[in-house]
Amino acid sequence: MKKIIISVTSDLSTDQRVAKVCNSLFNNGFDVLLIGRKLKNSKPLERKYKTKRFQLFFNTGFLFFAEFNFRLFCYLLFKKKDILLANDLDTLLPNYLISSIQNKKIVFDSHELFPEIPELVNRPNIKKVWLNLEKWIVPKIKNNYTVCNSIATFYKLAYNVNFETILNLPSKKEIQKGELSLETNGKKIILYQGAINIGRGLELLIETMDFLNNHILIIIGNGDMYSVLKEKVAQKKLDHTVFFLGTMLPNELHKITPLADLGISLEEDLGLNYRFALPNKIFDYIQAEVPILVSNLPEMKQVVLDYHVGEIVRNRAPKKLATQIKQLLEKDFTKELKVAKTKLIWEQQEEKLLSIFKNLK
Repeated sequence: MKKIIISVTSDLSTDQRVAKVCNSLFNNGFDVLLIGRKLKNSKPLERKYKTKRFQLFFNTGFLFFAEFNFRLFCYLLFKKKDILLANDLDTLLPNYLISSIQNKKIVFDSHELFPEIPELVNRPNIKKVWLNLEKWIVPKIKNNYTVCNSIATFYKLAYNVNFETILNLPSKKEIQKGELSLETNGKKIILYQGAINIGRGLELLIETMDFLNNHILIIIGNGDMYSVLKEKVAQKKLDHTVFFLGTMLPNELHKITPLADLGISLEEDLGLNYRFALPNKIFDYIQAEVPILVSNLPEMKQVVLDYHVGEIVRNRAPKKLATQIKQLLEKDFTKELKVAKTKLIWEQQEEKLLSIFKNLK
């Protein structure tokens, strides 16, 4: 049984892509150890495979990345393994060094174009550090996969490196509806679930709610913009229209998503990373048979064009966006959603994923 160590900088509890990869590998005979970090509010983990979370002194900025990568390098150095899987650029350096020192196979899963994340757009010196790291290591990795075709094409053009595309699709599941902890009074439910960070279009969505009297907006998740957005809602006196439910574990979230009438993904074009974004929440909405409204960006709009499960934003002015939302909610996408949910599932990606790990170069 081959031992594989998988590393990611998240706290593991809400990272669904990593969990699906781990389950697929574990269910197909790999001995899996998943490494992440533990935060003050981290929820307990119950997994079939082994997990470890580092408790760090620093949890933000340069010191966080430096401490995590140093701890990861030391841990990997003395741990038995056959394969290393690095998730994203922020775990790649220690994995690459260990693979070189100990002649171990290494796999790279790029969830995004890390140097292009919005947090680095206005920090050119820090961005340059990550970009140089990427230029140094990525061309040397032979086993790679990523979340969409646009990023795979980018890496091919930039570094002449091949990346397989493994879409971040949800596992096949039956719809189980839960109950909301708030009173909706029969109003239409607009749902955003995912990271609450800059560039997610949430400020626009909150402004749009001024023009939607018979609708409520539910925001599930956490992130850097959480307190800023809550303050914005308070200032606009939208407390009875916009509700923040915080972070939910996947099994809880899957019961809330089907209650929505519309799922939102309004990412802004803040550099290549967001331009090529294909958020897993889009597929979670579809799996819950909830129609979607997405930004006019190449990867996410292609889902709408291919499967006809919602609409692409035509105008980002709040009043016009509100009009589109009202009109969209009058349409019936039931048939299209039922077809799409059978195709857009993790089980359709699993064979390609396993092929990578069974045929390592």
